[in-house]
Amino acid sequence: MTTIGEALISLLEAHGVDTVFGIPGVHTVELYRGLARSNIRHVTPRHEQGAGFMADGYARASGRPGVAFVITGPGLTNTITAMGQARADSVPMLVISGVNATDTLGKGLGFLHELPDQRGMMEKVALSSQRVTETDELPGALAQAFALFSSSRPGPVHIEIPTNVMVKPADSIAALLSNAAPPAPEEAAVVRAASLIAAARRPLILAGGGARKAEAPLKRLAERLGAPVVETTNARGLLHGHPLCVPASPSLKAVRALMADADLVIAAGTEFGPTDYDGYGDGGFVLPTNLIRIDIGADQLARRPVSVGIQADCAEAIEALLATLGSGQGAEDGETRAAAARRAAFAELSPAYVAQVRAVEMIRDALPGAIIVGDSTQPIYAANLYYDHDRPGGWFNAATGFGALGYGPPAAIGAAIAMPGVPVVCITGDGGFQFTLSELGVALDSDAPVIFVVWNNRGYREIETSMLDVGVEPVGVSPAPPDFCKLAEAYGISAERLAGADGLPDALRRARATGLPRVIEITVD
Repeated sequence: MTTIGEALISLLEAHGVDTVFGIPGVHTVELYRGLARSNIRHVTPRHEQGAGFMADGYARASGRPGVAFVITGPGLTNTITAMGQARADSVPMLVISGVNATDTLGKGLGFLHELPDQRGMMEKVALSSQRVTETDELPGALAQAFALFSSSRPGPVHIEIPTNVMVKPADSIAALLSNAAPPAPEEAAVVRAASLIAAARRPLILAGGGARKAEAPLKRLAERLGAPVVETTNARGLLHGHPLCVPASPSLKAVRALMADADLVIAAGTEFGPTDYDGYGDGGFVLPTNLIRIDIGADQLARRPVSVGIQADCAEAIEALLATLGSGQGAEDGETRAAAARRAAFAELSPAYVAQVRAVEMIRDALPGAIIVGDSTQPIYAANLYYDHDRPGGWFNAATGFGALGYGPPAAIGAAIAMPGVPVVCITGDGGFQFTLSELGVALDSDAPVIFVVWNNRGYREIETSMLDVGVEPVGVSPAPPDFCKLAEAYGISAERLAGADGLPDALRRARATGLPRVIEITVD
């Protein structure tokens, strides 16, 4: 007899899942029954939050949904933070959990891992939460999750299976595979947008994370229009080194001035979130009045006034615009406008931030094509303001949107598992690293050769600066860091310590040559 728990593994394989991140427990034992005989790799984090962050990094690096198995109750609540980060950044994540037996739910009888309403809790965080109670419900629940990932703005999806349901027979179960796709761009909207574009003399493109897979058509559109392309954090890596690229935050005055000077703005895959557009909280961001917005989600398009809204995948919508526009001559001063904005934006950075951006550039130049995964730490904040990465989708971090500290190390492990052979570097601070330090062991277990670069300034220096800026005496911002090199070695991972960033390129090349995980600690005055 095949059980629902065993059938789940077969169905996940049918949907193309090759890796799950999870910690088994008494409430998920039956979900693991068929795992050892499958082709799915299981990766065991040290904490369920790590499972979620690893699934997130796997999804961002590969473009495929990340999958996590967690137990009911504390396993699922531990995963909520990672789900919140995935929701904020539109990352496809499938979280499959157990739940107590159906006849006990909602009764408050004090069963192990019991929550008053687990599914109700998850509905507040996940895009959807379903409970499977019968065999024939499982294929549909999975099909709905994967259809959502492929056809609309993705995020975390939760499916829970009661312990008494996991063991039900499922001999005849078969996968329901969906070919769901995003809505095609509406022709009338494309024609209206093309009319506005044809009349524009100073067009500008804003590219967000939703445009990560649209580099080729985005480049053609920018060149066709002679339009500078401003990249938010999650769009970095698009148009690397291109004369129309402006890899700078819209929170900077120079970028805002560029936007204000434009007579038409085309926003592709960006939600206009304050952490990208008003990072200093000064209220200086003004939504463009002549705005064409492309987004896969109807809800996003409805949240802000637009001249024309196109609901579609960014690449498909841009291709439709190019076909409607045809050939022609764009604005001649686009490259000049972009170059001026780059110079002015970089000039806004403080000397400390300039030094930190240079350190990030050292990583990029020492390991071309690397995926750089960041935590909330000073070099990441600096580079989110201004930095041009060399790989589309290869720069992501938790310092925007939800802002979960401790994200970087496990997410980098997930990325390395998803993309074997690609260099993966995690930039984390001494404070944030301690949130998920135990996941170092997973890098060794799973042969994930992540290079962990620890920016050790002995505390939460960005928060301390924020306190000082508003006249608050700093309190609680100086947690003593451990000896990261000794801790790494305790996990069987080699490490070295640098005094400043000058020796970083050579250290990175040494680390990459080993093909093993490595810790590089940079002590900062």
